[in-house]
Amino acid sequence: MRIDRRKFIQSSTAAATLAGAPVLSAAPAFAEWSGGGVRSHGESLLGALKYGPDFKHFDYVNPDAPKGGTAKLSVGTPYDSFNPFNAKGQAASGVSTLVYESLMTPPMDEGSTHYGLLAEWMEFTKGGDWAAFRLRDGARWHDGEPVTVADVQKSFELLTTQGNPLYRYYYGDVSEVIDEGDRIVLFKFSTTENRELPHILGQLNVFPAHFWESRAFDQPTLESPLGSGPYRISRFEEGRFVEMSRVEDYWGADLPVRVGSNNFETLRFEHFLDRDTAFEAFKKGDVDYWEENSAQRWAERFDFPALRKGHVVKDEPKLEGPKTIQSFAFNLRRPQFADRRVRAALGLAFDFEWSNKAVFFDQYARPYSYFQGSEGLMALGVPEGDELALLEPYRDQLPAELFEKPFKNLETDGSGSNRRGLRRARKLLEEAGWTIQDQRLVNAEGTPLTLEFLLTQASSQEKVVQPFLDNLAKLGVEATLRSVDSAQYVRRRRSYDFDMILAGVANSESPGNEQREFWGSKAANVEGSRNVSGVDNPIVNSLIEVIINAPERSALEAASRALDRVLLWEHYMISELYTPYERVAYWDRFGHPEPYPPRAVGFPNVWWWDAEKAAKI
Repeated sequence: MRIDRRKFIQSSTAAATLAGAPVLSAAPAFAEWSGGGVRSHGESLLGALKYGPDFKHFDYVNPDAPKGGTAKLSVGTPYDSFNPFNAKGQAASGVSTLVYESLMTPPMDEGSTHYGLLAEWMEFTKGGDWAAFRLRDGARWHDGEPVTVADVQKSFELLTTQGNPLYRYYYGDVSEVIDEGDRIVLFKFSTTENRELPHILGQLNVFPAHFWESRAFDQPTLESPLGSGPYRISRFEEGRFVEMSRVEDYWGADLPVRVGSNNFETLRFEHFLDRDTAFEAFKKGDVDYWEENSAQRWAERFDFPALRKGHVVKDEPKLEGPKTIQSFAFNLRRPQFADRRVRAALGLAFDFEWSNKAVFFDQYARPYSYFQGSEGLMALGVPEGDELALLEPYRDQLPAELFEKPFKNLETDGSGSNRRGLRRARKLLEEAGWTIQDQRLVNAEGTPLTLEFLLTQASSQEKVVQPFLDNLAKLGVEATLRSVDSAQYVRRRRSYDFDMILAGVANSESPGNEQREFWGSKAANVEGSRNVSGVDNPIVNSLIEVIINAPERSALEAASRALDRVLLWEHYMISELYTPYERVAYWDRFGHPEPYPPRAVGFPNVWWWDAEKAAKI
């Protein structure tokens, strides 16, 4: 997650407090500053930094990569805004990282680590109550104005008062943002226990105060934004395409974190209403790079002239780090899903093994953790040691099985006959008070159990969801599938107007504040939050705070395992799948790092135009 200004005209302290915003303090006049903390060019939540203070560039880049050429990418939804930081409209791709910049930036070969971008250094005390960043002297906006501490202050205010609700939770422990002079911004905290807070403040996106002081930050806009990044929007047609041009006098081109990156002269984002149309454009060469999300297309449709001639490369790189998992998410705001036993029963109707074999060509694996791929965070075996100590006070409020056996998804033989799962489901439903009357599953009041699964028309998941719903029908559930256009889907998802949807969960190796947004009660009914299911559980809230306030890695891991275990056994979602490797294809007119960076394919950031290759196509 990522989240600056000229002269900031400060509101009164009372007004800021009433608005829920931190107090923004004016700068004292002194040049030397020392907070007595640890000052560094980078910071990691996982251990020692790979790159020292004098590093020239990241190991995986080509520092001599040529500049030039155009890279064409496909985007699956139309856009109506260039502001990706509020909860309104559909934002265009690339703005948050290519036009705007953050204080620090992550590498592609380390987890939960970042190095100075807008900031030349950061200073903080572990377990302390502040973090400070010094802005680089040369940092400037595309209009030539310098990036200032007032910009940082205003950015923080805009994000936490008018931005997407997630920022209010993400930065909720920041009490003041202070201009310390000499281009140093100090963030004061309301707690001394949030070890992740200095790190996530490094992810703060910075905006120009002089641009936004006369504009509404909380509204969608198609006015080209003023940024400080390596690209600016040069041409666009609403909903159809956006072109970004490389900033020739980009202030940060020679920074160690930027050398060898942002090599293309132009980036063109083509927007398509459906994936099939986008794929046809890729086959013709109108799109250069393709990340596949359909197992069927990957298995059956990658046999076209350009690929056979060697003009298109198809690859399956395996990357390090945590995996994004996909699940069927219940809307817990609906009464039919209030009972954990009902949720567990409905989950037993999903036959992953059949879906993987019959629909997905055995390309997926089934996740067994919300922290899939992050060693030490996944709830394996039974709880013990520090994890058990965290869960023990809640023993009477948690399922007994949580303490007695590992969580395990039902495994079938893949034949499509999920009799064992349906038998277990019927028993759980009966225990929860649901019985069959006139071939319908009803509760004691005679209310039928209904379920509408909401998908976008662009989804390739109907072939999986419909068999799942067919199995639910065998249990007497009135289950239907509703497919809507992307704009309607976004509206209904944001307002929680659904029974079930597909949901992705992407955790880092160092979970923290974002868990409040994923699972916290305060986010459960905030429109547009990432607590899609509406989890509202005091035990979950408590474990999230233990994670955030963990004093050391071992404590964080124990709390993460405990949270993982509670989420799994409460059956808030039905885990569907994750991809154990990437599926990418591209026209062979580029150069790229070989091998790929350990944690990302890196297109287009660290790829470059290869004129010699392009001439052969």
